[in-house]
Amino acid sequence: MKRILLMSAMLLTAAAAYPQETSFINQSDMKWEDAPPALPKGGKLAVLFGDPSKEGPYSIRAKMPAGYMVPPHFHTKDENLTVLSGALYIGMSDTVDKKTAHALKAGGFHHVPGKVHHYAFTKAPTVLQISGEGPFDINYLNAADDPRTKK
Repeated sequence: MKRILLMSAMLLTAAAAYPQETSFINQSDMKWEDAPPALPKGGKLAVLFGDPSKEGPYSIRAKMPAGYMVPPHFHTKDENLTVLSGALYIGMSDTVDKKTAHALKAGGFHHVPGKVHHYAFTKAPTVLQISGEGPFDINYLNAADDPRTKK
């Protein structure tokens, strides 16, 4: 009983820390935009909840074309993603090795803790849902891979 009360208190405290909003967005109502400059060109994003550039929870959708590659990088905070269609190939290292990447197919889920080095690529068009605690950031291991430095 003590354990149940403790868990209930923790859930209530956590719920009070987040805005109590509801959100209903049909796929046809999503506002797709080009991926921000921190990501390689060709991707599209739709913000579903929150603001990934600010503190607090967020959820976004990402569309990536065939052959899309996000070079080795890390995020300051944890990242959670679910593949909705297609497949995402994820490697957990500082260098790209497509032969050892994990294929995460439609319906698959991936959690990567903050500061863990990884890379991702697609072979076919792929749609993801990504959620976490903002602000979202991406830190490339090799400065030459950062699209913000390319002209």
